Amino acid sequence: MSERLRIENLYKVFGKYPSDALRMLRDGGTKDFVFAKLGQVVGLNDVSLTVPGGVMYMVMGLSGSGKSTLARCINRLNEPSAGRVLLDGEAVLALDEKALREVRRTRMSMVFQHFALLPNKRVIDNVEFGLKLRGIPPAQRRRRAEELLSLVGLGRWGHHMPHELSGGMRQRVGLARALATDADILIMDEPFSGLDPLIRTEMQDELLRLQRTFNKTILFITHDFQEALKLGSRIAIMSEGRIVREGTPQSIVLEPGSDYVAAFTREIDRGRLFDARSVMKAPAVLWRGPAGTVVGGDGGGFLLDACERVVAGLAGREISLLRETGELSARRGSYVCVPEAAKLVEVARSYRADHTVGVIDDAGRLVGVIGAEQILARIAHLPASGAKS
Repeated sequence: MSERLRIENLYKVFGKYPSDALRMLRDGGTKDFVFAKLGQVVGLNDVSLTVPGGVMYMVMGLSGSGKSTLARCINRLNEPSAGRVLLDGEAVLALDEKALREVRRTRMSMVFQHFALLPNKRVIDNVEFGLKLRGIPPAQRRRRAEELLSLVGLGRWGHHMPHELSGGMRQRVGLARALATDADILIMDEPFSGLDPLIRTEMQDELLRLQRTFNKTILFITHDFQEALKLGSRIAIMSEGRIVREGTPQSIVLEPGSDYVAAFTREIDRGRLFDARSVMKAPAVLWRGPAGTVVGGDGGGFLLDACERVVAGLAGREISLLRETGELSARRGSYVCVPEAAKLVEVARSYRADHTVGVIDDAGRLVGVIGAEQILARIAHLPASGAKS
């Protein structure tokens, strides 16, 4: 996966003379220490991260943690005090004013919490606005705006004014406007936090649907860990202007690394977070013969063909008989297999007593097995024996 955005040792100090504050921070001083000594506020303290292309990368933390400051330093709405921001290898902080305007118009779009729509312009004119700044001909930008309004479910609202729309609808307009420019990166600064819970859930689902269509690189700022888990493929957690934990959602829940991070994970529905791949065990080979290969365990097994695809299932009692006699029973029953990406709540629904659940890859090959112990251990916060973390 190619690298799209790289942040290296980024600092932001709010104050007229940040050099003394930077020196203190580099010597190990904290945000509170700098404020006590100099009266200057540290927004970012040595932040480094890499955002691959085509992913939704979440930055989260409590209020004042530095997440929104980071978003604004990336596109230089706030000028960083030190460090580097690289967009496809190009140093954003070295750009002059003209080049920076071009980057903001064509390569880096932003979606704000409070919509930031132009109140005196119709919805369709708002969506067209970025394209107009780029000099796109009127007919072309109108077609693009209409396409995107239809995609976000507002095809009939283009000629209305923003005040005639609900909050969720206005946020959809903001999203359509950001997508219209076809920018390399979308920066979304808590875009759904001001919405009612039901509308917020709908907007999250809408964003996931659009991401499947456009495959954008998105840096998404949030204070909601559930939102980060639902949307993101990687998460960076911030505190006091620093990144204190970074990784996949599953790795962060399994190994928070600090009480601060652990506090976010306590109420997580693990059955909907973890997938079959995270708890499966490698299938043990129990028997080989002309009919194929039997793999599994005491709870049940599977007869595989030469391509490692499941041909039939064997219940636990049939596995016991196979162990005793060394012969494959003529009885071969039904079986349950789930994809690697199936969430544990789906796996649990599929589970049947005296049967092992098989895990298959995209080609239909059996790659693992899951018993009740693995499902329950992961959901109950316990390490599952033999599971992959």
